[in-house]
Amino acid sequence: MVVITHIVGGLGNQMFQYAVGRSLSVSTGQILKLDLESMKKYTRREFSLQQFNIQAELARPHETPVTRSRGFLRRAFQLIQRQSPCQHIIEKAHTFDPTVMSLSGSLYFDGYWQSEKYFASIANTIRSDFSLAAPLSSGREAILSHIRTTNAVSVHVRRGDYVTNPSANATHGTIEPGWYEAAMQRMAERTDDPSFFVFSDDPAWAQQNLKSSWKMTFVEPQQDGRDGEDMHLMAECRNHITANSTFSWWGAWLNANPAKHVIAPLHWFRSPLHDDKDLIPATWERV
Repeated sequence: MVVITHIVGGLGNQMFQYAVGRSLSVSTGQILKLDLESMKKYTRREFSLQQFNIQAELARPHETPVTRSRGFLRRAFQLIQRQSPCQHIIEKAHTFDPTVMSLSGSLYFDGYWQSEKYFASIANTIRSDFSLAAPLSSGREAILSHIRTTNAVSVHVRRGDYVTNPSANATHGTIEPGWYEAAMQRMAERTDDPSFFVFSDDPAWAQQNLKSSWKMTFVEPQQDGRDGEDMHLMAECRNHITANSTFSWWGAWLNANPAKHVIAPLHWFRSPLHDDKDLIPATWERV
């Protein structure tokens, strides 16, 4: 028997998809495999979990269900050969589904699964799996040294497709400078002499729009497929201000310090069709 999880989207999404599969593979004692077929056609993103010490194999075509997302030839091949032995679990909503945790047998997970409730019971395992597989690059080591000598607060500014892609903009929207100013003020009230480390896919916009009297360091984003390093730099900060982005969600969550303070947007989605009540951990503050 096997647990397979469908991988699609950017790094943060891939991590949630891996985490739910890993959780069920641990609870059922089964092998975890990753279905990367959609990533081969998803031109805007690449498979990125190889940056980490993940514990999973790659699924073979005959092991995965026949779904509408598969190409005609792929569906025909599977129908001729045999059906997948897995129960196909399709995410019904963005909220936590507790019935998932009691599933058994061979399973195929198809969705985003964006809640720590799916893997909170193995949090240490997930953090270990998402440790970096290679040492930090020299430039990132210098930033890490700076972070460790200050009362560091990570600030994530997500722009990119949230601005340029109409569909992503309609779903998520963007967080405006006034929100960041309020969040930094709130953090400064709780933190002695904070130093804000700003991570953004649009650093020029961030530098132009995030004006503050506090100490601020703007970190240039990685351009070599090693964005997991930036996520781990965020996790090394003592406290966190997240965007409405799974990338910064993980940057905050990977920090295992129970005393950390995390500020997240009150509205994660612009679209009212998405319920985010289970997305933000109960210990985080929403502003």
